[in-house]
Amino acid sequence: MNGIHDMGGMDGFGPVDPVETGGVFHAEWEGKVMAVSRVMGAIGAWNIDQARYGIEKLPPQLYLKSYYRRWLERFERALVDYGYAEADEIAAGHSLRPGRTPPRGKFTLADVERTSHRGTYTRPEVAPAKFAEGDRVLARNMHPKTHTRLPRYVRGHVGVVERVHGCHVLPDTAAIGQGENPQWLYTVQFDGRDLWGQDADPTVKVSVEAFEPYLERA
Repeated sequence: MNGIHDMGGMDGFGPVDPVETGGVFHAEWEGKVMAVSRVMGAIGAWNIDQARYGIEKLPPQLYLKSYYRRWLERFERALVDYGYAEADEIAAGHSLRPGRTPPRGKFTLADVERTSHRGTYTRPEVAPAKFAEGDRVLARNMHPKTHTRLPRYVRGHVGVVERVHGCHVLPDTAAIGQGENPQWLYTVQFDGRDLWGQDADPTVKVSVEAFEPYLERA
């Protein structure tokens, strides 16, 4: 989808102003939001692509808040969207009735170690790869209404395949509950001036990971 989240190549958001806090989080609540989000993924409440799509659907004024504020806004909406709570419970700050049981059941101490490691999204090959290293490919001019990992600024532009990564879960279908649909994944390099015109730095190259359905032979 073409939302505020797809900010690559956009201007006017001000300088990056990193703040050294001496810790991973700016405040204790941020760590709690991250922990709860990891738990909900571990018990199968939703997958990583559904989580990303939830952030993308936030209104711009909410998306442009702090990083973990986005996560919190997304988390509250996801609890309602996936049937784990009702809006009145979110407003109250606690459960008012028995909730839905997640697919993998309750989270226990035995699950903590598992959630500290990323799962793998590599899947067995389903068909031969259409492209190889060195091939020129066109990023499709696509504008889906739902989640995609193809940045808007490369759509309609020609790049060169740098690397072939094998088959992986396709985020576009996983995000909307239509299954893993494994597809070949490539790293594609684009020339900066092709993306942004002659005013761009001529030395700039941009590499993007792109799934096979995003690409056509150039």
